[in-house]
Order: sequence, then C-alpha cells, then structure tokens
Amino acid sequence: MTFTVRIAGVVVALGVAAGAVSAQQAPVAQPSLATAIDQLVSFDFPVRTEAARIVRRTPAAQAVPALAAAAREHKDGYVRYRALVLLAGFGDASARSTMRALLNDRNDRVRAVTYGWFERDLDPEVLPGLVAALDREQSEFVRPALTRALAARHQEPSARRALEPLIMRGEDYFRGSLIDALGDYRAVWARAAIAEVAQLDGPLQDDAILALGKIGDAASLPALAAIQKSASRETQPSLAAATCMITKDCTAHIDYLTKTLVFAASDEQYQTLLRSAAFALGALARQGNVQALTALLDAGEPARDPARAAIALAVGHVAVKAPGVLLDTLESRKTFEAASAVLLDAFDMLSEDFEEERFFVEVRKAYWAAAEGSPRRRVAQALIDKLEF
Repeated sequence: MTFTVRIAGVVVALGVAAGAVSAQQAPVAQPSLATAIDQLVSFDFPVRTEAARIVRRTPAAQAVPALAAAAREHKDGYVRYRALVLLAGFGDASARSTMRALLNDRNDRVRAVTYGWFERDLDPEVLPGLVAALDREQSEFVRPALTRALAARHQEPSARRALEPLIMRGEDYFRGSLIDALGDYRAVWARAAIAEVAQLDGPLQDDAILALGKIGDAASLPALAAIQKSASRETQPSLAAATCMITKDCTAHIDYLTKTLVFAASDEQYQTLLRSAAFALGALARQGNVQALTALLDAGEPARDPARAAIALAVGHVAVKAPGVLLDTLESRKTFEAASAVLLDAFDMLSEDFEEERFFVEVRKAYWAAAEGSPRRRVAQALIDKLEF
C-alpha cells in the first residue's frame, strides 16, 4: 500500500459562497483574474490560496478561456499545471479540448492531470495515445495516472493487451498502482494473475488482496482462505476487508478491523498494524461502507501523531475517492469539528491536487443540490467554512 505525502499543505478553495464583507471593514480590492492566475505559483501560501479562490469564483465565461490559455502558454510550468487543475473544475465541456491538446505536453505534471481527466472521460480517440505513452512514462508521479486511465478502459482489447503483462513484471510501485486500478474497475479477466501476486509476501500483497475483494468474484475466496492460514498479523486486515467485499457479510470483519485499529493506535510499536487496519477500513469505506469510515473517524478524532497521521491519510483517501460517502457519514456525526479537523490534517499530507479539486467540485454540487436547511447543505457549508474553500 502506497501513500504520497506533501509537506507544504494543500490549496483548498471553492466558490460556493463568498463571505460577506463586514460592515466595519472597507472592501478590499481583489486582484484581476490574470494577476490571480500568476499568483498560483506564489511562495506565500495565503496568497496562492486566495488566488485559487478568486479564480474559482470567477464566472466561467471569463475563467475558462483564461485558464485554458494559461494551461497552454504560461511561462511558468507550475502555473500551467495549477491552471489546468482549476480548469478541470469547470466541467467537461470547458476542459476537454484543452486536455486533448496537452496530452503529450512536455510538463510531466500537466500530463498527469490529462491522464487523470481521461480516466473519467472515456474519449475513444485518446486510447491509442495512452497505450503508446506506456513505453515512455516512467515518472512515479505520472505513470500511475496513466495506468489508471488505461484500466478504466480495460475492456478495450488494446488496453487489456497493454496492461495484462504489467501485472507480473515491472517496478513494484507501478505494479501496485495498476493492481489497485484493476480492482477499482473490476477487471475480472485480471483476477487469476492478481491472485498469484496476492500469494507472495511483499509490498504488493495488500494491494493484490484488496483488488481481489474489489473485483468481487467468489472464485477468489479459496485463495484468500489459503493465504489467511499463514499470513502475518499485518496482512490479516486486508484479508478481512477483501472477504467482506466479496461475501457482503461484513459485521464480524468490521468489528475485527475496528478493534485492531483501536488497539494498534494505543501503542506506537504497532504502527505497521495500525496502517494496515486503517488501509483496510479505508478500502471498505471507498466502496460505500459508512460503518468503516465511522470507525476511522471514531479512532482518529482523539488520536495523536503518529497514529493520527495514519488514520487521517485513510480518511483523506476516502474523501477524494468517494466524497459522497464522506458527506453521508458527516451528516450523522455529532462531532463535526473534530471530524473535519482529521480531514484537514489529511489534506495537509495528500499530494493529489487533481483528486482534491474533484472533491471540492463534488462538495459544491452537493451544496447547491441540497434543500435549504437540510443536513446535506449544512455539512457542505461547514466543510467550506472549516477547510476555507
């Protein structure tokens, strides 16, 4: 299991509701849109955060062409990247042509965003280019996004031919991201090969076990049962989660995972077990299991580092991969402030700008779709306030 961490923090800004100017405060002049785009690269965190907020709150008719031009032509490579991420938040019609144009861009961050985009936008015309890119993309920040875009198309013969050999060969980091993606997209054809990986001790075992669970084929249950007989204590959480996903009989498995998480969080010498339990509960939560996310928040809210960091990362991955599950869970919690603090910690560590942007967009959609005064709208507004969207 692999988590990517950022030290500098995350830009969180979302234009749902701009704060009203206090009667005691004179209005503050806002930078122009062009200036705000230039400031996306500022070393001053509040400046670049406010710049992103201004861009998101600009009407699409002005923001979209400005962001598209910046993504293609700006002199600063990081501004090009951030502009493309922000452009993605304005919707399919606004971004598709720019994403196509930048698919083979020299900037690796930009390419990673385009691959992330085309994981969801299954434009058939880009498939040959994605397959061809497998031969040249070797960056640990870029190739996982590319393999996910291809995994989303795994039913296409050319995508399957390109991906199938990579389950069993290549660098472990890349294989792990591929196996995870094939599980997410329920590539049943990959089940036998992934089962072989699952039987081998090593860094890919948890990814492979959970991928079998996500694929959901009962034919995997004998293999999981065989692995369980000799698996280490640290591997047992993934086996429990995978079995739960396949059988849908989850009560005992979630009880075990919850108790394991609480036990491991209480003693720093069990950090590996803690990460395994949090990883497994997070995988279940991303599949829609609110009880699993509740267990993570219950343990994470009172926890201190290093246990808190491990649990927060799991919560963060649920947020960016399954924002609806997070919103469903927060609606029923009486400890919103503590729960949102865990989420804020997660966003300070995650390094997934494109996924985070999608989270912000989904929260905005949830806000506007919910009835005035409803629990969903209150939760969405509270997230905006707490995370300073």
